[in-house]
Amino acid sequence: MFGGKTFILTLGILGRYFDRFRSRPIPEGLPLVHIERRLGYRFRDPERLRQALTHRSVLQEMSEERSYANEQLEFLGDAVLELVVVDHIFRRFPQKNEGDLSKIKSMVVSGQSLEKISRRLHLGEYIIMSENEERNGGRTRLSILEDAFEAVVAAIYLDGGRRAAERFVKRNLIPVIDEVVDEKLDTNFKSQLLEYAQSNNGHTPVYSTISERGPDHEKVFVVEVSLNNRILARGEGKSKKAAQQEAARKALKNLNIVP
Repeated sequence: MFGGKTFILTLGILGRYFDRFRSRPIPEGLPLVHIERRLGYRFRDPERLRQALTHRSVLQEMSEERSYANEQLEFLGDAVLELVVVDHIFRRFPQKNEGDLSKIKSMVVSGQSLEKISRRLHLGEYIIMSENEERNGGRTRLSILEDAFEAVVAAIYLDGGRRAAERFVKRNLIPVIDEVVDEKLDTNFKSQLLEYAQSNNGHTPVYSTISERGPDHEKVFVVEVSLNNRILARGEGKSKKAAQQEAARKALKNLNIVP
């Protein structure tokens, strides 16, 4: 794998290269201001967003050049996504080995994860596609939603630079990273605590959300776990599941079950 500086330089070259593909605009009518609000980013050049949301089917219908569709932007957006995600998980999980980091990256940037974000942003409502594609369920198709999200990332990168793209990616993908780590990679401390509790006294641990703070995209939850009306530990996390796992881990540590 090439170094970080080389990767960043390559992205810059790609950005300048893709500028060459910008051709005449498609017909007006897309309510860009609405989707900009959902994205949390105001474009200096709205035509970039318009291209990011243009599916090739509508250009075929209009006999337009396919270079205006979002396919080239999708390619660039994929590279930007990978850079931001890899940089974040590398810094956040210094204790994890290369295999675990690769698993996290693969699951975070998977089609299902990107589709989920696209649905939350309602991207499907704004994609410009042919009537035939729409009739065939194009607005909800995983591949189209995934491609649209990657294209939007590239559009933001080209319009506002790396920092703007990084903020957008992190705002939307950090919760996904938390879910991946909590549910698929980390040891399931809740299961361990449940097994301990049931084998020792037959009771079930109770998790209670004590508080939550921060804006919606950066929430921090505090959860308390108790057993037999005895408080064992408290944990914090960026989701309730993450806080529960952390509370269970601390409880197991207090019980001398895990180091």
